Amino acid sequence: MSELEATDDGAVDDTAQTMREVGAQIRRLRKRRNMTLQALGDATGTSVSMLSMLERGVATPSISTLVSVASALGTHMSDLFGAGGEQRSPVRRLADQVEVHTSSGVLRRLVHNDPSRGLEMVVNEYEPGTGSGPEPSHHDGAEFGIVLSGTLTIQVNGVDHVLSAGDAIHYPSTTPHLIRNDGHGKARAVWVNLDE
Repeated sequence: MSELEATDDGAVDDTAQTMREVGAQIRRLRKRRNMTLQALGDATGTSVSMLSMLERGVATPSISTLVSVASALGTHMSDLFGAGGEQRSPVRRLADQVEVHTSSGVLRRLVHNDPSRGLEMVVNEYEPGTGSGPEPSHHDGAEFGIVLSGTLTIQVNGVDHVLSAGDAIHYPSTTPHLIRNDGHGKARAVWVNLDE
């Protein structure tokens, strides 16, 4: 099954279009920083071929890859989705929130982004057996999360922390971390990323 396949053809088209836009934004930011694909790969631990496919919009990476790429480019992951900038209204309607299905099977919805304060808030939905990526990642900043439903295992510096609905966690993003759903049902969580 292709990374972009889904049960709804509209969802596939939306995800493919979103990934093309994300890829174009990564290319713009990389070139603005006079950074080669190799330099970006070295900074993120991502292969040049994967970065090339990402820039062309033909690959859907994991959350951890997107966060690492954004961090190496000096921005938030949400800025890759064109969600940066000031909001005119304090309200961000559900219909205006950007959603993306990652290659690792997580539905990520950007709820709010405030670059001036270095804040990004998302709602992530993890199907059983999915997670933030195949390996722990690290980047600049700090993270705060709360599980809304289901159970998530948050690995921080090699230690597993099992969180149920209502449980919260925080850690420096520079510490290797991984989020996964080892349970039998869907898990939902709110995650806040802060620049430091």
